[in-house]
Amino acid sequence: MLRAVIFDMDGVICDSEPLHMRAFQKVLSEQGISLLDQEYYDKYLAFDDRGFFQAAFKEKGRELDPGTLGKLLDNKARYFDSEMKEHLVIYPGAESLVKKLSATYPCAIASGARRLEIEFVLRKANLRGLFTAVVSADDVSQGKPHPESFQKALKGLNDFRLSGSPEMKPSEVVVIEDSKHGLNAAKAAGMKGVGVTTSYKAEELKSHADAVVGSLTNISVENLEKLFL
Repeated sequence: MLRAVIFDMDGVICDSEPLHMRAFQKVLSEQGISLLDQEYYDKYLAFDDRGFFQAAFKEKGRELDPGTLGKLLDNKARYFDSEMKEHLVIYPGAESLVKKLSATYPCAIASGARRLEIEFVLRKANLRGLFTAVVSADDVSQGKPHPESFQKALKGLNDFRLSGSPEMKPSEVVVIEDSKHGLNAAKAAGMKGVGVTTSYKAEELKSHADAVVGSLTNISVENLEKLFL
């Protein structure tokens, strides 16, 4: 039985992946490292900022000390914030779907974005206050595909469940994601996953998801409930 819904944010609620990519590319170029668009989508899409830089430097055979990492994170945040204020797009159907779902089921966000980024998006999308729990990159030690963010989101949902209601189990939760790593994280957490083809083609997501849709406008409360029959 479906009892809760967890959303990723980047690539699900908002079209921010290209903005992240451009910010990463700018920071890396300053370090003499090139990053192709396809390389970003193939290798790094689901990483949070810290995990991205660690993986990218390792891939290029470059050392990355904590001091340098901190500067890279600060620069990326500055570049991304500028991109987001000018170019952020909220996906069609996001506001409608979240409002419909949250009227019946507790909803959460589990994202690799910083909390400030999440708050900005929720305000722009008119979704502030509809999520019972929000887990950001600031709240976890391990990013996706590790299941920690989804596990913490479920804990947050259970902490605010109605008095007397039984604890929600991972098997009663569906995750809405755009990446293979995110869907694998949901599976590792014991949750069902719906893949949205905003970042990957349907055939790339099918083996990682319980269902695949073209956009949030193709998701209904009834369709999500049918996954648990």
